[in-house]
Amino acid sequence: MIFAANFKTNHTRASTEKYIEALKEKLLAKKSEDQVYIFPPATALDTYIGDFTIGAQNAYPAQNGAFTGEIGTEQLEEFDIKTILIGHSERREHLGESQDNVAQKFAFFKDQGYEILYCIGEPLEIREEGEEAVMEYLLAQFDGIDITYKNLIIAYEPIWAIGTGRSATVEEIASTHKALKQTVQKPLLYGGSVKPINIKEIMEIRGVDGVLVGSASLSVESFSQMILA
Repeated sequence: MIFAANFKTNHTRASTEKYIEALKEKLLAKKSEDQVYIFPPATALDTYIGDFTIGAQNAYPAQNGAFTGEIGTEQLEEFDIKTILIGHSERREHLGESQDNVAQKFAFFKDQGYEILYCIGEPLEIREEGEEAVMEYLLAQFDGIDITYKNLIIAYEPIWAIGTGRSATVEEIASTHKALKQTVQKPLLYGGSVKPINIKEIMEIRGVDGVLVGSASLSVESFSQMILA
């Protein structure tokens, strides 16, 4: 199973270092095939050693250049980072990333051999239209995306469940993951108000290969509890 922590615009370099050291202690006795990913903010990226993967929440599709406020592969490779989040709904919604922007970024990092954790999700008004509308909306987010790419992980995050405290129901997650698996044969994570209280029932759903955790991953106690559960 895959456990991914997305810190978003939270934590500092100092607190991230403390977090990782604490996580290593808590997971020391856990012997399993589970994969753990941590996506800290750009200012906290570093070469951390441990049984986990550090990834970037975002980067510009270039090695370097005149892209004020962005980071490129030159900065990521300084810390041996070869994993990136692409397509998160917050970047689509708040920062105006179109599907063309997302596809361009995907193609660039695919060519660089990066492991890509690719996010898809639907807003509440689409969910309320029913499963057919949901799948049409989600599959459109694969336009321009090579779903056969070997280093690809998909994260399904219903937008209406991100940071709201409301997770999708077991039935909603199960039906959506089942439908997605018919198109994309890649590890498929669920994200959206995943917490220690619901982690077990989510991970037991057929077709769920792991979770992408936002606010509940900010506490090392909470995130480690989910992994150890």
